[in-house]
Amino acid sequence: MSDFLAGIDGPDDLKHLAVDQLPELADEIRGALIAFSHAHGGHIGSNLGLVEATIALHYVFDSPRDHIIFDVSHQSYVHKMLTGRREAFTDPTRFGEVTGFTNPLESDHDSFVLGHTGTSISLACGMAKARDLMGGDNNVIALIGDGSLSSAVAFEGLNEAGEFHGNLIIVLNDNEMSIAEDHGGMYDDLAELRASQGRAQRNLFRAMGLDYRYVERGNDVTALVRAFSEVKDIDHPIVMHIHTLKGKGLGADEGSVESNHWHNPDSAAGAPLNARKTYGMMAMDALAARFDSEPGLLVISPATPGSNGITREWRAAAGSHYIDTGITEEHAVAFAAGVARAGGTPVLATSATFFQRAYDQIHQEFALNQVPGTLLIFGGGISGTDNTHSGAGDIMMFGNVPGLTCLAPTSGRELLDMLAWSTGSADRPVAIRMPGNDILAAERAGSYPSFTDAFKFGHDDDSNGTAANHVNHVNASVRFTTDTYDDVYGERDITATTALGNPWARYTVTRSGSRVAIIGLGDAYPTAEATAHELDAHGVTATVVDPHQFSTLDTAALDQLAVSHTVVVTIEDGQLEGGWGAKIASYYGGHIRADAITNSGTEIPMRVLNFGARKEVTDRIPLSALRERYRLLPQRIAEAVLAVL
Repeated sequence: MSDFLAGIDGPDDLKHLAVDQLPELADEIRGALIAFSHAHGGHIGSNLGLVEATIALHYVFDSPRDHIIFDVSHQSYVHKMLTGRREAFTDPTRFGEVTGFTNPLESDHDSFVLGHTGTSISLACGMAKARDLMGGDNNVIALIGDGSLSSAVAFEGLNEAGEFHGNLIIVLNDNEMSIAEDHGGMYDDLAELRASQGRAQRNLFRAMGLDYRYVERGNDVTALVRAFSEVKDIDHPIVMHIHTLKGKGLGADEGSVESNHWHNPDSAAGAPLNARKTYGMMAMDALAARFDSEPGLLVISPATPGSNGITREWRAAAGSHYIDTGITEEHAVAFAAGVARAGGTPVLATSATFFQRAYDQIHQEFALNQVPGTLLIFGGGISGTDNTHSGAGDIMMFGNVPGLTCLAPTSGRELLDMLAWSTGSADRPVAIRMPGNDILAAERAGSYPSFTDAFKFGHDDDSNGTAANHVNHVNASVRFTTDTYDDVYGERDITATTALGNPWARYTVTRSGSRVAIIGLGDAYPTAEATAHELDAHGVTATVVDPHQFSTLDTAALDQLAVSHTVVVTIEDGQLEGGWGAKIASYYGGHIRADAITNSGTEIPMRVLNFGARKEVTDRIPLSALRERYRLLPQRIAEAVLAVL
């Protein structure tokens, strides 16, 4: 094999190669990518399919003077290798040195931090417009995959490009896949274009006023160099439709398939905790058991099913009860609202970081219209992920949407109960924050108590009635553990629903104490329990509370806590500012406890300690380091409590 890559520290070095040497370079890069993915993990399929196109783009165009914008940018590994960052993919001691997405802080060759789909064409339109206003003469290239093309904003960008009158090159990387399969009517048109070598009568791009060329051999670097050279410095917008093979270079059983979208490092084998898939599969199996009796029950996924436990086998069995809308979060939420208004029961599942793209639809079409539907939020909370995929703002975002009931289960059993209610008698928009790895670990370890002393703060004048009794029974029983999932799941009738009202509006005391109350929301609940155990060693018996939800405060519960406690601790694995714990602090800040005045007339304040994340975006910082930074560790929390007692 050649060793051309070792001599490339920037695009100028690439241009010193002869065109007939580029296929050897492509082979070398492909081999390096496969080795990198085995050792480090990453987005492998899309990068392998785009090796030749990326080489050709940098061979023909003059980055960074010519701007190349990678949609999503998870397929920018080769781009980074050719723009001075090759050792981050070839030297094991430097793996992880660069992010898996473009980032201007790394290189002038990266125009944006990008990790979500569909925006490249709009960004390119903006850069091209600014160039023309200021008299520039460089090329602007947007590179977008066919899967990303389903994103609504991509169509908005195409619409704008259709009446643009300057240089703008849109490279459509058509590998006939999204993360899973492509879904949507336009993909029949793309198939016709491929079959006809770009000559089909139906042409989405020409219909929008764009010039168009098709390149069948999208993994032939020589053909691509020739095609890109012909459109360099073009004076109008054009779509270059290239046909590539996702996962090129992998074996036949690993090639153009859903599983090669992301490759975990080989060392990760051994069944690490994966709460997303574990709890996602629980939820999906519970829903599937109802399909025969509930024709309107529909599971919706905007293009990322597998990561959330919606397996290929489950999808096939679900039939018409499942729909993949493509990478269309905004459409998916509005679509769900339409299903609900027509009498159906929609359950929409995707990541917290992707739900933020649909904030307007969640607020308007979903919550404002009070449609009875369920949003399953995966991957919420702080994590060691990159800066484009953090879910640390989910509590802040969802919890402040008027009219949206937001639930945070602390066990698999509670998740199923909440899902049964939200898809049953709730008759309202509900968001359920799917449990994370801390809860899964606690359940597998059997570290949850039996809760024989658990009780619900009660209000005799509310409308929850038997619903509260139902929840009391659930919380007074042994917590669900994944080890006994088959037995428990087989005996449960998840279609059974509770009485009218919100059975999750009340906080539950899971451990009785005094002086200090620790309230742990959702994934932070195990930390609350562990903190109480830390305080035990110092002679402080703390009360532990499971709030169940973060859309409202149980003010009666907070009032009762104030009677016998002087410190309330809130723990959440999300952004503090605008979050849930701050609301409790605010409530106590304007509230006088029943016994708050001493005989001397001095007011005794309620001390509230909020623990959560800073208002910041983090990039690939290990979760352990973030917990230390935010003091989200039982020992650190206990130390803070002891300091104020």
